[in-house]
Amino acid sequence: MRLTTPPLLLLSTLGTQTFAFLNPDTEQHPLAHHQHDNVLNGLDRVASDDDVPSYRVPLLSLHRALVDVPSISGTENDAAFLLGQALTELNYTVSLQPLPSTSTTENPNPQPRYNVLAWPGRDARRTLHNRTLITSHIDVVPPYLPYALDHTPIPPSHPVNFTTLPATTLVSGRGSVDAKASVAAQITATTLLLTSNTIPPESIVLLYVVGEETSGDGMKHFSQTLTTGHPPSDDAPANPTPQFHAAVFGEPTDNRLACGHKGITTGTLTATGRAGHSGYPWLGRSATAGLVHALEALLAADLGSSERYGNTTVNVGVLEGGVAANVIAAEASARLAVRIAVGERRTGRGVVEGRMRDVLAGVEGGEGLGLELTGGYGPVECRCEVEGFETMVANYGTDVPNLEGEHVSYLYGPGSILVEHGDDEGLTIGDLEESVEGYKRLIKYAVEAS
Repeated sequence: MRLTTPPLLLLSTLGTQTFAFLNPDTEQHPLAHHQHDNVLNGLDRVASDDDVPSYRVPLLSLHRALVDVPSISGTENDAAFLLGQALTELNYTVSLQPLPSTSTTENPNPQPRYNVLAWPGRDARRTLHNRTLITSHIDVVPPYLPYALDHTPIPPSHPVNFTTLPATTLVSGRGSVDAKASVAAQITATTLLLTSNTIPPESIVLLYVVGEETSGDGMKHFSQTLTTGHPPSDDAPANPTPQFHAAVFGEPTDNRLACGHKGITTGTLTATGRAGHSGYPWLGRSATAGLVHALEALLAADLGSSERYGNTTVNVGVLEGGVAANVIAAEASARLAVRIAVGERRTGRGVVEGRMRDVLAGVEGGEGLGLELTGGYGPVECRCEVEGFETMVANYGTDVPNLEGEHVSYLYGPGSILVEHGDDEGLTIGDLEESVEGYKRLIKYAVEAS
């Protein structure tokens, strides 16, 4: 659907000036100072004018608005509407791409979910072919954590004079790093590049997806529509299967350019035994003991390594088994997440699965073992030879492999993986502003690169 009118009033506390991006040589009009800011544990500390970029207020206002809105995976529609309205106010043409809804026993009436697409300009042609895609995700992990400055929660209705805050101020809350910081910084950087005529409007398109933290269904659905000819775009029939020039993905990389990330597969290791009285263990066969021996072998095994991605690792996330302490367990299982460091994107999972099965075949008494892996991919390579950026390799997964095509992929964003998903998720104002400058350079490079 094309977003033409405000679907809700989530932006009522922000005002239109929040999203009024200015050219670099235009005077910035800061928000008025409010006296009751002074009670917020030192948030009235004054920053030097030289430390405050012209885009700070719209950047931090958008970031705050996004963090204030809960968007745990599966419940992202309020965040999608908020973002769509913000982009409309920034003079983008916005479309909300609905995802197919799936009813489950736990959730018989799922709420609608939308990816957000935006093209520069009012009533712009919604083409995708040969554009550079700027993308991240709007869903977050549970639980919701409120927006805070230097560990002080700030109610959504409470005004803050962002221009007075030092760059060292900590901004926290669920999604403040992963990945609403990337969303706000990407939009800020892209809009600045457009208003300064650094890049042409027909060179880029923005995409913000749902579901990255769980199944990646938002990006997978968008990617599938590219091949089936039903994306919300004006490409067909000229380009029935549009191909992007490049894709810039936003994830926490400490403002370093990622050269790629490990692959992943998940699954379950099961063990079956024969129940019996625990006082007579020779009369049965313990599934839990067999599972422990198998896990010990997997954790100790060399499942493959590479110079770029390091070692393939196995995480034992959930253990289940047995019915009572004095009964020999007949069944046991372990849910696993395997981070893959060998092979190519399409082959690495198969390589590691083969090595895991070889290890399990050598476990004494392993006749009752079973391994079932679900989906996955090998290491994902991204372009990182861009002047002016430090580089890194990530151990986490992203939506990069969920977008099919022959485009070049870049992975970059503010914040640290070491705090995302935790109770202390947050980043400094300086980190967020640094990422805007990084995105400006990276997006310009991606658009112009052959």
